[in-house]
Amino acid sequence: MKRKQARELLMQLLFQMSIHNEYNDELIKKFSMNYNFAEQTEYFDTVISSCIENMELIDKLIEKCSDKWKINRISKVELAILRLATAEILYIEEIPESVSINEAVELSKKFAGDDSGKFVNGVLGKIARMQNEQ
Repeated sequence: MKRKQARELLMQLLFQMSIHNEYNDELIKKFSMNYNFAEQTEYFDTVISSCIENMELIDKLIEKCSDKWKINRISKVELAILRLATAEILYIEEIPESVSINEAVELSKKFAGDDSGKFVNGVLGKIARMQNEQ
């Protein structure tokens, strides 16, 4: 499995977790049983744990950078994509910010529609700039 496929599955898991409002190991294990992450296991584990452990911080950052959109107004699909990409930007140094942003835009076009890409790109661009200023 390539990183792109793992990223898409992670987004789907984050979406599923937000729908059920459950962010626990049991749900992760059930989801993981259906897929062979093989060479992407470390990436998968790092991103999902970073998202869950830092969700409050990630959500505050997304809300701050989303031009007056409250987190509960953002669609669940876009939120899952934004959480995933924000976790990559904040916690996975080996992935360039531009790659995280580009992949998130592609996911949003595929799962949330073409207009979503602009929103996701804008939010993540602001998050990346804020990180670079620190």
